[in-house]
Amino acid sequence: MKKWNWTLVILVLIGFVIGRFIGTYFDGSWLNYGQNFGLNSPVILDLGFIILTLGLQISINIASVIGVIISLVVYRFIR
Repeated sequence: MKKWNWTLVILVLIGFVIGRFIGTYFDGSWLNYGQNFGLNSPVILDLGFIILTLGLQISINIASVIGVIISLVVYRFIR
């Protein structure tokens, strides 16, 4: 059962990546419309002996949402 959960996670990530690629390829079309979420500048934690830089930004566009939907459909067929 756990194998199928990892398969779902991998397929959703592949859907995001392929959708993002398609969205940037068709720059200026409705597929590239989306939002960015996260930190604009990274958080820097300087402890003296180590410096940690933390940041996260998620960019979602219409093509990535379509890619995730297609990956969920593929998951339903292979399950």
